[in-house]
Order: sequence, then C-alpha cells, then structure tokens
Amino acid sequence: MRTKSLKKNKINVVTLGCSKNVYDSEVLMGQLKANNKEVVHEEEGNVVVINTCGFIANAKEESVNTILEYVQKKEAGDVDKVFVTGCLSERYKPDLEKEIPNVDEYFGTSDLPNLLKALGADYKHELIGERLTTTPKNYAYLKIAEGCDRPCSFCAIPLMRGKHRSKPIEELVSESEKLAAKGVKELILIAQDLTYYGLDLYKKRNLAELLEALVQVEGIEWIRLHYAFPTGFPMDVLEVMKREPKVCNYIDIPLQHISDAILKSMRRGTTKAKTTKLLEDFRAAVPGMAIRTTLIVGYPGETEEDFNTLKEWVREMRFERLGCFTYSHEENTHAYTLTDDVPEDIKQERANEIMELQSQISWELNQEKVGKTFRCIIDRKEGNHFVGRTEFDSPDVDNEVLIDATQHYVKIGDFVDIEITEASDFDLYGVPEKP
Repeated sequence: MRTKSLKKNKINVVTLGCSKNVYDSEVLMGQLKANNKEVVHEEEGNVVVINTCGFIANAKEESVNTILEYVQKKEAGDVDKVFVTGCLSERYKPDLEKEIPNVDEYFGTSDLPNLLKALGADYKHELIGERLTTTPKNYAYLKIAEGCDRPCSFCAIPLMRGKHRSKPIEELVSESEKLAAKGVKELILIAQDLTYYGLDLYKKRNLAELLEALVQVEGIEWIRLHYAFPTGFPMDVLEVMKREPKVCNYIDIPLQHISDAILKSMRRGTTKAKTTKLLEDFRAAVPGMAIRTTLIVGYPGETEEDFNTLKEWVREMRFERLGCFTYSHEENTHAYTLTDDVPEDIKQERANEIMELQSQISWELNQEKVGKTFRCIIDRKEGNHFVGRTEFDSPDVDNEVLIDATQHYVKIGDFVDIEITEASDFDLYGVPEKP
C-alpha cells in the first residue's frame, strides 16, 4: 500500500464541452487560487477535477471516458483524488455513483461552494469576476446569464443548468474591467440564450443596454455575441452593433432547422418565413455582418423533403459561418417521446451534404476577401504561421487568418492590419500591411 506523502496538493482542472464550461472552470480556478491552492489547467496534478459536458451522446461519451481514464490513474496511484462536476454529473449523478464508484465525489452545475469545500477551500463571495483565464490572454468569455427557459424539444440544457438567470449589468462591467486590466482585448458574450438577457432582472430584454455599458470599458476593443435565440430577438441590439465600432459585426444565432413541420416539432416558436425575414432584417440593419448558425439533421420524422427544404435554404441564405450536427436522442427531453427514426448513416450523410455545400459557399465568400485589408487580432503562433482572426471570426469555431512567420513578424495579442493574398474554404492567408 502506498503511503500518503506530505507533498502539497496540486489541483488539475480538466475542462470538457463548451465555452460556458471553460468559464466555469476559470471561476473555480480563481477561487482555488484565492484560497492559496496550487491549481493548473489540464496539466499534471495529484488532485483532479473534471468539468464534464452532458449535452449530446458524443460529449457524454468523452466525459465518461475521461472520468474512467483518471479513475484508472487513481487506482494505479498516479493521482490521489478524482472529483467530477459539470453537466454530466448534474444530469446523471445517481447513475455515475453506481457505475463509477471510485470517484471521490460528484457535484452538479451549481455546487461550487461544496466542491470548493471538498478541495479544502472556502467560497469567497467577494471574488465576483475574479477568474484564472485559460484562453489566450487577448480574449476571454463573459458569461452574462445561466440556464434557459426555452422549451426546445431536443435540448437537455434546462435539465442541467436550470431556469434562465441574468447577471446584473454592473457585475458584468466590473468583471470586464478586471479582464481588461489583465490585457484582455476581446470579450465573447456567452449564455444559453443571449436574447433573453435581462427579462428576469429588468423585466425587459436588455442586451442592447448591456452592450452600451460594456463598450465604455477601457482596453476592450472587440465585443462578440454568441448563442442568440431567434424568437423574440431584441432588434435594438443591431442599432448598437452598427453604431459602436467595438461591437463586432458578428452574431451566432443557432437556427437548428427551417422546415415548418420540424420547427414546430422542435418547439422553436418560429417558422421558415419569420426566420428568413429576421435574417434579411439583420443584413439590412448591419450590412456586411457575419451570421453564424448551427443546424441539426436527422431529427425524428425528418423526411427527405424536409431535408431538401433545409438544403435549398442554406444554398439561398449563404451563411458566412455554419456548423451542422446529427440529432442525438436525449432522455427526459420532449423529443425523446418521439421515435428516433432516421438511421445513423442517413443522419451522417445529410450532415456531410450540408457541410459540403457550406464549404463551397465559404470558399466563394472568402475569394471576395482577397486583395482587401482586415483588422485582425493575433491569437497564437503555430508551426510556421502566426494565426489571427478578423472581427467576423470567433476562436476555435470559425475561419482563421494565417501569416507566414518565416517572412513576417507580428506580435501575439496585438491588432494588425492584414492584407489578404489568398483564400481556401475556411482559411485566409495574408501579409501585414506596411505602416
């Protein structure tokens, strides 16, 4: 039997899933650091905290595999303790405790004080907005709300994250000021649903007012909007976007489908006609904006005709950015009562068709950028290239601008004007403009 050494615990936080989980891990790490704990992100440590995702089948599988991997390390004596938090353990805690009992403790999504206690730390209320960021120093996620009130039939998020809860504007401004003081230049606003922001606190949709407050923060140069729900979108946001240079001409608006029959079954509260009109209004209000969306194919009952309607619509709308996912049949969602009747291979085939169509659209839109100059933020150096982004691109999910590092030098974290010299399906290549 291995004797317990008196070495100081080093806590390794492992993050799976979306940017909202990245944010939660950063808050946890900020709290641990304030408690004088040694904490690292996805490096070696003898105490492991796994922040899991439970959204769809693939994500659940990755979370379970990661838990098993660290439990094996614990059994081999390579780590001392394994704690699990986040969406998967919020949703499946009793099952996980039964199936993987060798985890020291499971915590849900709103169990931070208890998790800290298990790690020998106290929850410090005065630390609002203090985080240990894990992203490159020039950008950070700003979570403006938690939970979701939407009734979408396919989505398990309300089961894991609860009802929509907005954070007060002054709290978000203070958090942004702290980030700016650390050198953050770009804020990426995230929530389960940005469109709903403020309804609970201010009795009205208040995203535009929040943006007005955030653009005043010194040092912040770009503000980007992610995950806006189409139904009830507050159009005054577009006025702020057009007027304020700091608000990127970019929006991520997951539309999921366009066939009226599927939208109705998905409980999206909208129609093809309304959605198309909304996007036309977006483009009229902010010419040249980049619209990013995500789609689901293979939803129960999706016919060839429904799919063709979706495909034709993607061809017509020419989205600047688009991701496509296959439907995942999730327990305890409304859609789980329907028959998951589209075979896996057909789902995959449909997703591939949409992505193939999108890569052609993306290639054509990218060719239009050749010869033009864009202000880019430089995120990192990879191999022989510096990697940057335009205001029309979000980190990890969108296009990148590659600059040949053997020929040119640019500073990571800086904004640089880049002239685009060539373009592929999803990436642009360019050179810094001579001063």
